[in-house]
Amino acid sequence: QVQLVESGGGLVQAGGSLRLSCAASGNIFGRMPVGWFRQAPGKQRELVAQIISTGTTYYADSVRGRFTISRDNANNTVYLQMNSLKPEDTAVYYCWAFYVNTYWGQGTQVTVSS
Repeated sequence: QVQLVESGGGLVQAGGSLRLSCAASGNIFGRMPVGWFRQAPGKQRELVAQIISTGTTYYADSVRGRFTISRDNANNTVYLQMNSLKPEDTAVYYCWAFYVNTYWGQGTQVTVSS
């Protein structure tokens, strides 16, 4: 069983930055692909960024060049650095991991004001 706990959300003005963190329990973090999804009101949950065990990353077109995902396997943590934030980035952001099963964090709200 893996537990994911996010932190770092909040309210920021357009053009600002936030860094999300997700701490994972257990001793298999280094082998898991991990990432971030987001869900805005009335919309489906969408993949924002993903990083696999080798460090290879994937970004949604809407955030590429503005967001950076990274992982610290020694501390079982994945980060999402979000720069040049836009109002359309407003959503609940969920940490995600997969190892046999899919795991989700509880979500953290990110609100970008115009």
